[in-house]
Amino acid sequence: MSQQGLEALLRPQSIAVIGASPRPERAGYLMMRNLLGGGFSGSVLPVTPKYKAVCGVMAWPDVASLPFAPDLAVICTHSRHNLLLLEALGKCGCKACIILSSPASQREALRACASQWQIRLLGPNSLGLLAPWQGLNASFSPVPIGKGKLAFISQSAAVSNTILDWAQQRQLGFSWFIALGDSLDIDVDDLLDFLARDGKTSAILLCLEQLSDARRFVSAARSAARNKPVLVIKSGRSHQARQLLGTGGLDGAWDAAIQRAGLLRVQDTHELFSAVETLSYMRPLRGERLMIISNGAAPAALALDALDARGGKLATLSEDLRATLQSLLPEEIRVGNPLDLKDDATVERYHQAVSLLLASHDIDALLVIYAPSAVAPATLTAQRVIDAVADHPRGKQIALLTNWCGEFSAPEARRYFSEAGIPTYRTPEGATTAFMHMVAYRRNQKQLRETPALPADLALNTAEAHQLIRQALEQGITTLDTHEVHGILQAYGLITLPTWIASDSAEAVQIASQAGYPVALKLRSPDVAHKSDVQGVMLYLRSASEVQQAAEAIIDRVKRTLPQARIDGLLVQSMANRAGAQELRIVVEHDPVFGPVIMLGEGGTEWLTEQQAAMALPPLNMALARYLIIQAIKNGKIRSRGSLSGLDIAGLSQVLVQVSNLIVDCPEIVRLDIHPLLAAGETFSLLDVTMQLAAFHGDPEARLAIRPYPHHLEETVKLKSGESLLFRPILPEDEPLLRQFITRVTKEDLYYRYFSEINEFTHDDLANMTQIDYDREMAIVAVRPQQQEIVGVTRAISDADNADAEFSVLVRSDLKGQGLGRELLEKMIDYARQHGLQQLNGITMPGNRGMIALARKLGFSVNIQLEDGIVTLSLALKTG
Repeated sequence: MSQQGLEALLRPQSIAVIGASPRPERAGYLMMRNLLGGGFSGSVLPVTPKYKAVCGVMAWPDVASLPFAPDLAVICTHSRHNLLLLEALGKCGCKACIILSSPASQREALRACASQWQIRLLGPNSLGLLAPWQGLNASFSPVPIGKGKLAFISQSAAVSNTILDWAQQRQLGFSWFIALGDSLDIDVDDLLDFLARDGKTSAILLCLEQLSDARRFVSAARSAARNKPVLVIKSGRSHQARQLLGTGGLDGAWDAAIQRAGLLRVQDTHELFSAVETLSYMRPLRGERLMIISNGAAPAALALDALDARGGKLATLSEDLRATLQSLLPEEIRVGNPLDLKDDATVERYHQAVSLLLASHDIDALLVIYAPSAVAPATLTAQRVIDAVADHPRGKQIALLTNWCGEFSAPEARRYFSEAGIPTYRTPEGATTAFMHMVAYRRNQKQLRETPALPADLALNTAEAHQLIRQALEQGITTLDTHEVHGILQAYGLITLPTWIASDSAEAVQIASQAGYPVALKLRSPDVAHKSDVQGVMLYLRSASEVQQAAEAIIDRVKRTLPQARIDGLLVQSMANRAGAQELRIVVEHDPVFGPVIMLGEGGTEWLTEQQAAMALPPLNMALARYLIIQAIKNGKIRSRGSLSGLDIAGLSQVLVQVSNLIVDCPEIVRLDIHPLLAAGETFSLLDVTMQLAAFHGDPEARLAIRPYPHHLEETVKLKSGESLLFRPILPEDEPLLRQFITRVTKEDLYYRYFSEINEFTHDDLANMTQIDYDREMAIVAVRPQQQEIVGVTRAISDADNADAEFSVLVRSDLKGQGLGRELLEKMIDYARQHGLQQLNGITMPGNRGMIALARKLGFSVNIQLEDGIVTLSLALKTG
């Protein structure tokens, strides 16, 4: 299915209403009324055998009799007719369809029929869609909406209706309002790809309950979020709520996916309304420094508490600004932040303060709070603030938020702010929360672009780990303990304490005497999930008699309390030095929506996953691992203790990266539990580890929500000069190498590549080039392994349908003529074929003769357009 079919749904030129009716209680009547009343300029074709005309428009008795194929059809009849109608629409050439309702038993047949006829489906159980800029109301909503810059996508009809009603009351507009229903075909990722390119949409709000394809969602969301803010409300935080919705998995995995894609999650319906207000009106933040002014200390204190709870920053005022403010304000007012203008603040005092603060470079955002006052009428004060912003040259540079309190005197003032495009909120906390939404979004985007460092010493022996896992599975072993996983973990540089297996107390004594005291004894039993339940762990045993007594006591307790439990002996382990150390826990579990999830928390007994663990999705790099640790600390999942030496964040980041690499490379690992990981300075020891295995068949990458680094594309290539280069996909860690590479490319060659003179590439530019989504883009670099320098890059960015890709090639200017450009482009052509692309396209200039000649040699069609000063290159790829 393609984005082209999506155009027919979202920008139709003609719409057929199947089951149109003049009877007001019928869905077919409501759809006709909304289409005609919304101002749709295209053709509306009612289809019904019962009436000659509906709502004054001539009707057609059936689909086959329509004068031409409609772009979009809306089926408003009983669901038992769906399949026959969909097939008829397919035969007549219809490209898209909205289905009002369908039983679950019909879903697969509908999907197959739509696929056969290449029809895009919205629904079933969809409220429909509204596109105010086109005058399109192809929905069953009784409430119309105005034009705006916010796109809203919802899987919930109830939430959709609520938002529509609220927006109508606030006179808030939308660019698109789309109710997905059950997402049988068209899903969130399709719409994100469309809206990311839509010029009428400046921000996107998602209301989600479930996903059918996590990989597609994360990929599309990440792409969209690089262009415009995307906010998400996801119902089902609690286990009970997920049961009610029929969705499984971990809520923390949703958080991890949303953060990884660079989106922002809002927590509840109240925050959702604030988010709509914020995205509709608020200007992008240039920084996080907030200034608060109010006509009372109490409202300002409420805003300050909310800011502090969310980790916000108050602006620090310079001495010059303080002095200027003080000269304009009464002596009894103490200048600070928040700035209390006092309850006798006049309209003019508000105007002066706002105007002065707008001129300051000390602040990035300004929150103006107003409590009802007889001295300064609400509406008049609001108008003066609006005038101050409109008249000031920096009025569009400072992010302004307003909070006009009260329900009697304030509504008109809030309406004035909305009409002026200034976000306004009913409470100080609501305004501060809205500000922190934008701060969190800005931080998420900044963290996504942070350049990761390569780990200092990353051990990797994938073949060894695969062999050990294969041996275990061949022997029927699916649960491995610390002793058995030692080799697998060691292949990835993870250190376990020396561990031995003893069959009874006598053997335990013998092993302990050879290993050296003190030792720990631990029960081995597949039937005892938690050793602590039967006191199955004994620590700091310092003599043979202590080991013997402890071993016998453990075995006796199990036989007495759990007589059916199988006992596979005891683990004897050297005691780790726990003085000043911290016990952490790392667990990897498979989430039904997002695949493997890495969790980090504190060691100890059982933990409640949602409450006690921070989560991230693999693959991790050092920057993402560091973010996971900091998130765990900030959210209290890992507590700092005064007696402990500081946690080595870089060292723990490396452990997490190694765990991530293990999980990505070994799909047979379905669960990994490191309990605990002992952190002592720079040393990280895995004391107890449990690993669960299962045979795996199929594509190992398919289970991951984010496509990992494609190792299989690495290749050594020999140039004409005899020099050998490593061709490999680009890495996020390559930013410094890429910057250095660009300095060795002439301005002329850069001009041919980018069609403009570029004096400098910013960090954000380079981050976008190196931190790519391997599902949608590929960049292959030619690297001199010894010098660790990039000497050439080829890149291809595919469209949302993975059909066509734009390619480019850039070679270091002093290395031209060695065949490097050809080798790179041939590598990219091979990749494009393997990736299922149908065509490679490129653009260059007539003066770039070397590129044009190379393209011709490799079979590209070359179209020189001298009047436009460009040359288009295209290569059809025969796949399969």
